[in-house]
Amino acid sequence: MVRQISPWKVLTRRKNLQADGTEGETKLNRVLGLWDLTALGVGSTLGAGVYVLAGQIAKDQAGPSVMISFAIAALASLLAGVCYAEFGARVPKAGSAYVYSYVCIGEFVAFVIGWNLILEYVIGTASVCRGISLYLDSLLNDTLKNTFAEVAPMNVSFLGSYFDFLAFGLVVVFGVALAFGVETSTMANNFVTCLNIFILGFVIIAGAIKADISNWTVDPSTVSTNSTIGEGGFFPFGFEGTLRGAATCFFGFVGFDCIATTGEEVRNPRKNIPKSILLSLLIIFLCYFGVSTVLTLMLPYYLQDANAPLPYAFEYVGWPTAMWIVTIGGLVGLMASLFGALFPLPRVMYSMAQDGLLFKFLGKVSPRFRVPVTGSIVSALFTAAIAGLFDLAQLVSLLSIGTLLAYSVVAISIMLLRYMDYCEEENPGQREVRASETTSLTSSAERFTCGSVCTQLFNVHRIKEPNSISSRIVGVLATLFCLISLGIGVLIMQAHSLIVAKEIWALSLLVVLVLLMFLVILLICLQPREARRRLFRVPFVPVVPAISIFINIYLMLQLDTWTWIRFGVWMIVGLSIYFFYGLPNSYREMKRQRAGWQKLKYSDRL
Repeated sequence: MVRQISPWKVLTRRKNLQADGTEGETKLNRVLGLWDLTALGVGSTLGAGVYVLAGQIAKDQAGPSVMISFAIAALASLLAGVCYAEFGARVPKAGSAYVYSYVCIGEFVAFVIGWNLILEYVIGTASVCRGISLYLDSLLNDTLKNTFAEVAPMNVSFLGSYFDFLAFGLVVVFGVALAFGVETSTMANNFVTCLNIFILGFVIIAGAIKADISNWTVDPSTVSTNSTIGEGGFFPFGFEGTLRGAATCFFGFVGFDCIATTGEEVRNPRKNIPKSILLSLLIIFLCYFGVSTVLTLMLPYYLQDANAPLPYAFEYVGWPTAMWIVTIGGLVGLMASLFGALFPLPRVMYSMAQDGLLFKFLGKVSPRFRVPVTGSIVSALFTAAIAGLFDLAQLVSLLSIGTLLAYSVVAISIMLLRYMDYCEEENPGQREVRASETTSLTSSAERFTCGSVCTQLFNVHRIKEPNSISSRIVGVLATLFCLISLGIGVLIMQAHSLIVAKEIWALSLLVVLVLLMFLVILLICLQPREARRRLFRVPFVPVVPAISIFINIYLMLQLDTWTWIRFGVWMIVGLSIYFFYGLPNSYREMKRQRAGWQKLKYSDRL
């Protein structure tokens, strides 16, 4: 007789993590190599941002120190990148952060992350298409805008003023191309990305020729302008301005995580995914750092054009030919970003559909093309409608929630995975059922007592291998660390002026929270961890994931109220799908697994 399965066990069941070192079977076509993945990561990140972001931040937030802002942002992105790299080596499956959280935390959290990744890629693709449309329109004197407004005007407050047929068509064309050939599409992306990097190289070299070091030592008393100058020099807005600029620059590195969605289409993924993530981050940083350096050397920071800084800079120094080369480069960068934003969307949907959390037809793979064709076309049509209908100016911040939440969960997952109890001695059938039913908070191996918890909390007996008690302690401590990080973030936001003014209560509370944070990290360090494996690993765990978690939580707190309201609406739709479709599927699957295991155990007794 099969025992009743509680809803809690279904919500918190975890995927089985393969321990045999193999990639496993896949229905998708393994055609991507190291350079394909690197081009995908670089292309999806180095879009219009590299042509716009540096000038905006230099003018309004950091001045010439924008190069340091990019260096700080690159370091913060690297912390998230190494976490993705380890998971890419250990769990080479389609789905990125969705699969990683399914392995380490549980099904419900995994669905939330997967649903937010869908939001991130839909909004990202739609915003890039709108950007291409507006970019071309600026070159054509608003011809597209005027034509579309005349043909298909929309007088609804929360929609755009007209239906953007160009944005709609771009998504459909790229979506169909991806649906019927990953290899050919990747070759086109490689070419566009290489062209983009070549143009950026031209910008850095040409800009260096026209560099003037005096633009880093501006004296505000000698300048008459309506622009905000600050205090002049290399840090005109202080080091606080540099840090504010770093927070904005951080979003310029968003996009490399699309590499992690390709796990089932990569040759030798355990080596190529970690290498490509780190290599793409290095190339992205060098491009941002080089462009921001020459940009502030070509003309003073307060004269930067916030919308098109690079073309304006070359016009300012009297190089109109270079201005047009850079203008074309912006369009090329946007095309590469479109591919990088649209590519991972059907992969996440495929992975969730394979697990029964989304509708099964979204995970159907074409036997001829070995690509989730149906999911690719459905996602392209849905994204095309969003791109055509909505004015995305207020929706772009939704990108930040999905990305930062995914980064945080991946960092938490690395922390849990390093201290997880695998019970390798169990046979494969038992391990599969155990893995499908166990959670970070519940297990059947040891009983909890106050004495056993206190003893293990400080690891008095110096246990070398993880057990269920130590794994659960790490889970609770990781949750506590997130709550403390949230508390520190809120305190800094709401009481920053009081902390600067050295108010006793504010300083005391900050010190207590910081000490608690260090204590939690120390207690995690005391717990036994898994044996070393011959795979890429995040160094200095739990410190590196902890820093990444804190940065992500702090940046999420910077988002405005309306962003969180829109996020809530999106989550209500997703949770409705999960509770009425995904949860019943998971319940039936767990019931089938348990019945099969009990039947096998009964036959062994006979």
